[in-house]
Amino acid sequence: MWVKWLRRVEVTDQPIESREETSKYTDTLADGTSRKWTWVMDAKSVITSPSPQTPITHKSGPLVITGLAWSGHGAITRVDVTLDGGKNWYQARLAKPGERKALTRFYLDIDWNGKEMFLQSRAHDETGYVQPTKEQLRNVRGLNSIYHNNCIQTWWVKKGGEVENVEVS
Repeated sequence: MWVKWLRRVEVTDQPIESREETSKYTDTLADGTSRKWTWVMDAKSVITSPSPQTPITHKSGPLVITGLAWSGHGAITRVDVTLDGGKNWYQARLAKPGERKALTRFYLDIDWNGKEMFLQSRAHDETGYVQPTKEQLRNVRGLNSIYHNNCIQTWWVKKGGEVENVEVS
């Protein structure tokens, strides 16, 4: 993980219980047991626009919400987007059918009325897995599982179009 520690390279066909693998790729679950070597990321998505880097620059009118979804278990089959922090969900359109273990671009066309929004996206993959809320993820993995955090993220879009990352509970 850090080039400054690289002294040699050894190739193996199995996990090695090194400091980095055991400390960074082990998730302690709520019941105290641990998942070792959790390499695969479950289904995850993120809205890329609007975002803090790409705020809304017009007062109202047509707006395309877009983002990326992916899953280490297979293809993305669907992405839902909410404008109100999870009360109502709308199915986004995929740029093309999801491919196994690849990024999938999604879009939701809306008519923005200039009011604040709490944007979230929720990915579904071909195994039937649905991206969880933070509460759902903590119920399964506990509070110590931070390296494979795939829970739903929230953007707060303010009335002026400025965007901030917030947590909705």
